[in-house]
Amino acid sequence: MKILRYDESMKRSALLICLAALLLLPSCMSWFLKQPTFALKEVSITRISLAEIHLLFGIEVQNPNSFGMNLLSLEYTVYLNDREAGKGRVDKEVQIAKASSTLVQVPLQADLKNLGDPIRLLFGGQNLRYKIEGAAVIKASVGTATYPFSKSDEIKIKK
Repeated sequence: MKILRYDESMKRSALLICLAALLLLPSCMSWFLKQPTFALKEVSITRISLAEIHLLFGIEVQNPNSFGMNLLSLEYTVYLNDREAGKGRVDKEVQIAKASSTLVQVPLQADLKNLGDPIRLLFGGQNLRYKIEGAAVIKASVGTATYPFSKSDEIKIKK
């Protein structure tokens, strides 16, 4: 009888140790996973009219680790001239090889009426201030983590 209780006790202890290790592993992930960096490499206007503007942001995701990782999703909010222009999400999984970078294309369609005077914006030759911020979900062999990013600058709109 005592042998059975000892075996059950050992099984419970082993199960508790495994469960504790699984719960603590994500908090130890920062020991193994270096944070990826995000750089805004390109911004292009793909279409513009009196009603709307279509932009394409090229965000370079740099993997500083000695192992590959996957970008699972990228949520973002874009501001044009300090006003929120739109939000989006890219759910296409992108592989980022070890110690390399990958360019991720992020589209946005914004209604110009919400951004002020569209005629002055289009024909005034003024710069268009933009800011893109959000969070990226990264998966690696040691776990999954979410990393925030924020970049801003100006686009020159030609007459």
